[in-house]
Amino acid sequence: MKWNLPNILTLLRLVAAPGVALMFLYFTRPYADWFALILFVLASVTDWLDGYLARAWKQETKLGAMLDPIADKAMVVIALMVIIGFSSWSPWLVLPATVILFREVFVSGLREYLGDVAGTLKVTALAKWKTTMQMVAIAVLFSQGVFEHYLGMSVFGMDQDMIGAILNGDEEDLFGLNWKLAGMEWSGRVGLWLLWIAATLTAVTGYDYLMKALPHLREGR
Repeated sequence: MKWNLPNILTLLRLVAAPGVALMFLYFTRPYADWFALILFVLASVTDWLDGYLARAWKQETKLGAMLDPIADKAMVVIALMVIIGFSSWSPWLVLPATVILFREVFVSGLREYLGDVAGTLKVTALAKWKTTMQMVAIAVLFSQGVFEHYLGMSVFGMDQDMIGAILNGDEEDLFGLNWKLAGMEWSGRVGLWLLWIAATLTAVTGYDYLMKALPHLREGR
């Protein structure tokens, strides 16, 4: 095994994946949301950086090629699990997340079954866009949790009449309820739109991999 900087960055991204979930075990919200968001964004940046450095420095290795997709899938799967676990289980969120999770498990199973010929399932440009869209969508959805809990902290102790008066402009908005509510709503909408786009790309790339693998799945291959 060759441990160069690109491989170390990939390994750190793999370790960061369960770290996102651990933030919600050891910290209260909204601090857990903040830490998970920061950790996820930093780890996502390494997804681009390790590949760029490996190509630029000619340090591409079999270890890196093996760890990179595992780290990406671990990040996405664990982050989606956390987001759904702390959500209202809306079908508009659960459905695209299910498509993404199913595809990642399915393609991983295909690669394992194909063994030596798994090289036929090379990562395509569309698959890279899929991963990028997944990570952006997840980061935006994590930011929704930040807005949501700061809004909850701001309205603590207020009754519904007071909240309504502030949001309607009848009372002075001393605690920034309007921008916190707008941030929560827009990050939720945008994150959900991006997740549906990511799920669509995920389904398309999964179908593409299946078509490429079919000749090797026939009996007597």
